[in-house]
Amino acid sequence: MNNRFTVTFIAKQQGQLLREAISEFGISKRALTAIKFDGGEILVNGREQNVRYILQAGDKITIIFPKEQISNGLIPQQGNLDIVYEDETLLILNKPAYMSTIPSREHPDGSVANFVAGHFSQQDIASTVHVVTRLDRDTSGLLCIAKHRHIHHLASLMQRAGSIHREYEAIVHGHVQPQSIIAPIGRKESSIIEREVRDDGQYAHTDVFLLEHLTIEGQPYSHIRLKLHTGRTHQIRVHMSHIGHPLVGDELYGGSRKLITRQALHCVKLQLLHPVTSKALVFECILPLDMMNIIK
Repeated sequence: MNNRFTVTFIAKQQGQLLREAISEFGISKRALTAIKFDGGEILVNGREQNVRYILQAGDKITIIFPKEQISNGLIPQQGNLDIVYEDETLLILNKPAYMSTIPSREHPDGSVANFVAGHFSQQDIASTVHVVTRLDRDTSGLLCIAKHRHIHHLASLMQRAGSIHREYEAIVHGHVQPQSIIAPIGRKESSIIEREVRDDGQYAHTDVFLLEHLTIEGQPYSHIRLKLHTGRTHQIRVHMSHIGHPLVGDELYGGSRKLITRQALHCVKLQLLHPVTSKALVFECILPLDMMNIIK
């Protein structure tokens, strides 16, 4: 059984070099090198051709990628995945809190990547795990996985162009007002984990929308929705702490764990164009029970 990842497209220009058509289709030079030397194939109308082949309009081009090797240290495991959407290129999950996206020294197994690798093994998908939109261990919600290096490359281009959109809901301390936060974020010099707003940081932009002001046991809180325009590490957590409204449960950035034992943050919406078909995809999911209990 040939389980190698394959894409097919039609030549549109008469007399174009095969190499140019492949580049226009979004296949990177690095991927093309791997196709040529690591067991891939380039077919035109079912016959193998080199990249200097001159195309006729209407020629059917088939790219068969080499099998990918699973990442070093990634152990495939069988586990429950809350699959929101799946096709031959993408996997959209609803990640629970307290689960790492990828393995780490502290948590070498039980991560999303471990379970996705096990899922791929069951489906005989010859690919490693490519995370497109990563979530912190204690953040829950929608997460996107690419099923092949080429799809990850296309998704990365989309991210740079700002065409993958994510929205979150959070519960924060205090009565916050709707606003747009534009403040650069960089690593805190005294920590390898913590970030902070600093002049030499990377540009970061977060929009804050108010859903409801809350009062719990006499203390003010806010249920908010956030839209990310950039994707810096800990961006929402840092920006909300910076304006004096840290996330409930986020002890690293000044929040209290009286109401919840993790940062009250959930990715509720993920919107993107399909990297192959360009079809608009929109996914939404409700808040988990621990956050719902605070709001109620």
